[in-house]
Amino acid sequence: MNILIDIGHPAHVHLLRITGEQLKSKGHRVYYSVRDIPVAKRLMTYYGMEYVDLGKKKDSLFGKAMTVLFQDWQLLRFVWKKKIDIGLSSGMVLSHVSRLSRMKSVVFDDDDDSAEPLVVKYAHPFSDAVFTPDVIRRKTDKAVYYDGCHELAYLHPHHFKPDVSVLEKIGLRPEDKFFILRFVAFKGHHDVGQQGISLEQKRRLVRLLSGYGRVIITSEREIEAEFEPYRLPVPPEEIHSLMYYATLFLGDSQTMTSEAAILGVPSLKCNTFAGKLSVPNALERKYGLCYAYHPDDFEKFYRHVETLLQQADLKEEWKKKREAFLRDKIDVSAFFTWFVDNYPESGRILKTDPDYQYRFR
Repeated sequence: MNILIDIGHPAHVHLLRITGEQLKSKGHRVYYSVRDIPVAKRLMTYYGMEYVDLGKKKDSLFGKAMTVLFQDWQLLRFVWKKKIDIGLSSGMVLSHVSRLSRMKSVVFDDDDDSAEPLVVKYAHPFSDAVFTPDVIRRKTDKAVYYDGCHELAYLHPHHFKPDVSVLEKIGLRPEDKFFILRFVAFKGHHDVGQQGISLEQKRRLVRLLSGYGRVIITSEREIEAEFEPYRLPVPPEEIHSLMYYATLFLGDSQTMTSEAAILGVPSLKCNTFAGKLSVPNALERKYGLCYAYHPDDFEKFYRHVETLLQQADLKEEWKKKREAFLRDKIDVSAFFTWFVDNYPESGRILKTDPDYQYRFR
């Protein structure tokens, strides 16, 4: 088959990279498209993923709408030219293109319907399958539920092994205490009206953590000048190895909080999505791998950080929590690959036997 994987965010590179590689190994032709996102393009180049550049994304809702229409046309022409059979993405565009071509569209979506009304309205109805972590309930009957989450597609032990040399290059050892802080820009269509950690709150966290170990900051927007000495000292492709060895992960990022939690790192986030999303709620409430606080509850967040800093057996406790989580879950990338490789028969199999997915552990 001819398969197109469309990338709209750096996290999507990680999400679909392994499935793309596995599909290639099965003899399929795999193509990639991406927006003009420097980090995403850097990652794709690093992993040898040749791509078609669709241009820049816009920040305003009107700009996003115009961009979607333009990219619909760009990708439609590409799909016609390459005779694409199946398109994989975490966005809207391929869903639209599939209605104007012979291509089938598979969407990978790990947000609740309530958090993303535009995707529910303009992507799900046009897709042939909507891959969904099974802690979420969808309105669409096209949902394909699986026991896992996006981050597990690339952080499952079958696919991820931490590289300790990443620490050595920046003067750290596995036993050293260090902390990763991640701050995001809240520019997505689902981020309108949302907020995270304020500048003064960032300062308080840096002052607190600096008394215990090294502080490392990664920021989606331009980092404030006062935090320049803490800037992330490794390239994007090495962040997960660095994260694996961190003492704590803190910030207002959805994705990276979940990544750190799945790697067995105590993770606390502070943003207005706290308690509203099913996947992070499960990581917190069922497995105790991470914690979420609303910005109005920053003092509780701060005191929780203080408590964890005093705990001597953090690493061992979170290792056990991670092991419990992994025992329950499937190898998400292997499952994705099987579904696409055997589509549409795979869809029929799952309708009659949803537990077929547990063959992929």
